[in-house]
Amino acid sequence: MNNERFEKQLDFILEADKEKNIYRQTHISGYIRQENDAEHAWHMAMMIYLLREYSNEEFDISKAMMMALIHDIVEIDAGDTYAYDTTAKKTQKEREERAAQRIFGMLPDDQRDEFYALFKEFEECKTTEARFVRAIDNFQPLLLNNFNGGKDWVKHGVSKSQVVGRQQTSSLGSEKIWEYTKGLIDENVRKGTIKDE
Repeated sequence: MNNERFEKQLDFILEADKEKNIYRQTHISGYIRQENDAEHAWHMAMMIYLLREYSNEEFDISKAMMMALIHDIVEIDAGDTYAYDTTAKKTQKEREERAAQRIFGMLPDDQRDEFYALFKEFEECKTTEARFVRAIDNFQPLLLNNFNGGKDWVKHGVSKSQVVGRQQTSSLGSEKIWEYTKGLIDENVRKGTIKDE
């Protein structure tokens, strides 16, 4: 066993554990508490496996699940950027890039490059895997918000155009999930939990 390599891997594993302390605006089902990034990533990975048949194209399931598991690890340093916070969005890419360099840099070179490439692929959203993972990344909090009676949308005064603007890229990964999403958005507009314009 290469002890130096093993130690770097363990250091990264322990660093990744800090993702459990990054809380998102979305609440878990039952609106008991806010969801953390690690729970979000785990939930996404499970959804990717279960809902893979709704992808527009066939894709590498292992790659997509791993992409989901690491896509928000940068928030250990960068913090969670709320989907509808236009001010924080302006510095998000820069903050997350610095974090990616530091956190993935803890790994042995080959795994550093592999994880960084997966992170960049997700960000660029050009491959089949990245487009489906992005669709699930959009869908997962929307599903929880809907289940929780739209309380997070109400709390933040979120409008239909904001939700549609965030969600419409889902169609690149899954037309079927986007169609279902549009129905949920319209239903929440009717209920008044998403503001109509």
